[in-house]
Amino acid sequence: MSFDYTKMIEVALEAAQKSDAQNPVALKVGEAFGYADAFLILSGQVERNVQAIARDIEDELNLQGVKTLRREGREGGRWILLDFGDLIVHIFHAEDREYYALEKLWADQPEIDLSGYLTTA
Repeated sequence: MSFDYTKMIEVALEAAQKSDAQNPVALKVGEAFGYADAFLILSGQVERNVQAIARDIEDELNLQGVKTLRREGREGGRWILLDFGDLIVHIFHAEDREYYALEKLWADQPEIDLSGYLTTA
């Protein structure tokens, strides 16, 4: 099954919320970054939480037929990158997310409204 990046974001967010991912932000980066259409950036509070978020996102997207092209940083649990082609997911430890500030680095790219994808507890 072929997913566009918006469907991948929807599936990834649903999986991430089960692992208590925090502060999701999605950026449409296709115009400036030729390797993907969007970034999804999420936070976890501790290394194990970051690893669980990454595992749950990867497992669910793979279950839906979306292949993981590359993954980096899973062992350390501070910044995990999951490459699904049109979507690249960055899962940060909260401290590292603040330090690397990807949202500021890519601030000139349009933000994708996630309100329709998020569930409220």
